[in-house]
Amino acid sequence: MAWPRGAATKAVAEGTSRPRHVAVIMDGNGRWATERGWPRLVGHRRGAERVKQIVRACPDLGVDWLTIYAFSTENWKRSTEEVLGLMKIFRRYIQREAEEMSGEGVRMRFIGERSRLDRKLQELMASIEARTAGNTRLNLTVAINYGGRDELVRASTRLAERIVRGEVTSPSEADLADCMDTAGHPDPDLVIRTSGETRTSNFLPWQAAYSEYEFTPTLWPDFTPDHLATILDRFGLRDRRFGGA
Repeated sequence: MAWPRGAATKAVAEGTSRPRHVAVIMDGNGRWATERGWPRLVGHRRGAERVKQIVRACPDLGVDWLTIYAFSTENWKRSTEEVLGLMKIFRRYIQREAEEMSGEGVRMRFIGERSRLDRKLQELMASIEARTAGNTRLNLTVAINYGGRDELVRASTRLAERIVRGEVTSPSEADLADCMDTAGHPDPDLVIRTSGETRTSNFLPWQAAYSEYEFTPTLWPDFTPDHLATILDRFGLRDRRFGGA
């Protein structure tokens, strides 16, 4: 499905600065459903549909990389019903989107600790990663059972093992980055959080050290490609000096 070009596409065409990599904390699904008197899982299903729309809009908006926060290491604290429902939504999403993602040139990858996820979901994740590995139109990264602190612990362990094996003698920032789940990915230029909350919630703390942040009151199921286009336009007005004068 083709989505209309927004204001940000015009900005890209005119050479305005734009983010190559956008990361999104997709917050507000449960609240969106509760406000309407519906079960929270209805909101999560609507949120999954919104992901499809944003993914399709990104290439026309000049975004090459999109990373979305789907399930955190802290989300296991939610009710068993909600967690199981979310895992079912993830499985269905991957199964239904595999063909479409591949056909539309989207490369899909996952970050986070996979061992706690059920085997069927792990297999589906590995399958769509392999199937879309050659795609280049958009790089979509989904964070499932992801926590930034957990990632740093796991990355530090990998780096320590490399030091013990003699592969690394004088560890650097680049060496640690190579041990992260996101090794080979560019750092996000822009991090967006929906729903009005102004926390980073343990999302990409290492990678987003110099990212710009945008907090919007819009709940994720209501976040349209036009909302994204407007935020991308604002990004183009920012002066990013990375510590320089």
